[in-house]
Amino acid sequence: MTSTIPVIETTRLVLRGPLDSDSAPLAKFMVSPRATWIGGPYPAEDAAEWLVWQRKRWADLGRGSWIVALKGSNTPIGRIGLLDHEGWHEPELAWFLFEGFDGQGYAFEAANAARTYANGPLGLPPLFSFIEATNARSRALVERLGATHESDVRFKDHDLRIYRHPAPEATA
Repeated sequence: MTSTIPVIETTRLVLRGPLDSDSAPLAKFMVSPRATWIGGPYPAEDAAEWLVWQRKRWADLGRGSWIVALKGSNTPIGRIGLLDHEGWHEPELAWFLFEGFDGQGYAFEAANAARTYANGPLGLPPLFSFIEATNARSRALVERLGATHESDVRFKDHDLRIYRHPAPEATA
């Protein structure tokens, strides 16, 4: 399946496909302690490969992750989107922000936009998010998004909480 990565605009953000120029800010994130929440830190050189992999996910599955960029400047500030984990039966709504962009509502704004797209044009049922129990910021965000704790699971050597997002009609 070939798919163009859709562009979604919100009040302050643009969710777009990855550009080669996103490699440097992504690499800075990947080597940082912030990457711990997504299984890292990772080598900086993995950033370029990750961008290629993300484009391939959209082409193969018709869904994937977006780079979150500030509207106007196109400055990349993180990633949001749908992850299809090997060995898991449904896509996850997942996110991270680069250092310096927390606490401004960007993740909430981007997550709402990505979830609306997933439930609308992609026709997906209510999504879930994996959250590590010790990740207080992501727990607060997922709860602010209206998701509820569904269960706990051990997946790929991580103890994770599964949060279920509300059905599309519940967020309208």
